[in-house]
Amino acid sequence: MQQEGDVVLETSMGKITIELYWNEAPKTCTNFYTLAERGYYNGVIFHRIIPNFMIQGGDPTGTGRGGESIYDGGKFEDEVTGALKHTGAGVVSMANSGPNTNGSQFFITLAPTPHLDGKHTVFGRVKHGMKVVQGLGSVVTVVDDRPRDKVRIIRAYTVPADLES
Repeated sequence: MQQEGDVVLETSMGKITIELYWNEAPKTCTNFYTLAERGYYNGVIFHRIIPNFMIQGGDPTGTGRGGESIYDGGKFEDEVTGALKHTGAGVVSMANSGPNTNGSQFFITLAPTPHLDGKHTVFGRVKHGMKVVQGLGSVVTVVDDRPRDKVRIIRAYTVPADLES
């Protein structure tokens, strides 16, 4: 099982490098890293963007209702810890539809969101590309917080720890 490394999201607005918290959320990090390695996120849109709150993606259907994990059954349990909180912009966390319903969807915060603490697994942070995240957070949206013009992950790839610079 991979225990180190980052994930890079090449988006239609630029690159975002995500540092993963392997020690605190190993199952979640393994899921995200493996999905990126497999090309699962390639071409996937950010389907929900709420200014000053978060950007959400990771659903290959683009509806906000799809996506599966690498684990049997498609969903897996939360790895919530009091040590990791939604303290500011750039926190990477799993989107879910209730306890222990993690799949492939994730979000990146645009501001502190303490009301999400204890409800969503924090598994990383934006290491490089915060200006890209801010740009994504300011796109024009329409009904259901969907971007008017599609913004997508062109390609997601992994950077093993021994290759990080």
